[in-house]
Amino acid sequence: MKAVVIHRYGGPEVMRLEEFPEPRVGPRDVLIDVHAASLNPIDYKFRERKTWPVLRPTFPVVLGCDVAGVVRAVGAEVKGFAPGDRVLSRLERERMGALAERVAAAESVVAHLPDEVDFDDAATLPLAGLTALQALREQAELKAGESVLILAGAGGVGSLAIQIAKILGAKVLATTSTRNVQFVKDLGADEVIDYTREDVAARARGVDVIFDTLGGKSELDSLRTVKQGGIVVGIGGMPDATGARDLLPWFARPVVWLSSRERRRVASETGARFRYFFMRSDPVELAELVRWVTEGRLRPAIQRAFALAEYAEAFAEIEGGHVRGKIIVRPRAAP
Repeated sequence: MKAVVIHRYGGPEVMRLEEFPEPRVGPRDVLIDVHAASLNPIDYKFRERKTWPVLRPTFPVVLGCDVAGVVRAVGAEVKGFAPGDRVLSRLERERMGALAERVAAAESVVAHLPDEVDFDDAATLPLAGLTALQALREQAELKAGESVLILAGAGGVGSLAIQIAKILGAKVLATTSTRNVQFVKDLGADEVIDYTREDVAARARGVDVIFDTLGGKSELDSLRTVKQGGIVVGIGGMPDATGARDLLPWFARPVVWLSSRERRRVASETGARFRYFFMRSDPVELAELVRWVTEGRLRPAIQRAFALAEYAEAFAEIEGGHVRGKIIVRPRAAP
């Protein structure tokens, strides 16, 4: 089968579209003909070795972790799926491979996809949708009537987070650049802050929750902006102590502790809380996201779709930054 493969870490030049062995299907695995996959920043960060030691692969590796398609075959112990079923999945952290004609996934991370949701829309949901939902509902414990600031509201995670926060009943503020102001308003944001022209902290000071997708200095600014006792949930920077314990080997934890000392200091000074978050695959929550799409409450945003042979252009698009919504790759799985 055709797949986008890397044999070592590096820049775009290490990616190749090549023939690759068919996936091995275990007794509890589902083999999926891939109709659509979506790109996420983690895909190129992984290729650049920026996710090590959280992800430590054995090369060669097929890239991609978000998939939507049709079940081709199932393992002997699979109970919930059958050939011909339409499905979507955020593949297990230890198993990538969405940028291929076929991929195997554990039954435990696969959800059914109804006919009324097309494959492109479905492929936008797994990583970005689960990240937004779990960050807001579980980590921030966002409640109806509370206010939340979502940074990078036009991006893949942000565009879904705005809508999910509205579903949860929150007042939503979101940042974006000038060209995306109307787009973010159309997603449902109550207030849109053009970070190229406005003081974000002045507009958002005192919000209950900040969902920080950017990391770095942005986390310090967020801790100074959220209300005293409020919470900043971050996905773009260094893990906190809990995240380091859950994600990293013991030898990497002291480095993270030292690198995040300024963030801890600012949190102590401001009385704000910081929580680092890395999403988990969850088919029940995936089904919930899909239901919201069918009900018209959640609208995936797609900037552009590419064929598998155009993988280099697809990566160039997402690595260039300022993507509005998601980038889709269509492997055109063989029948």
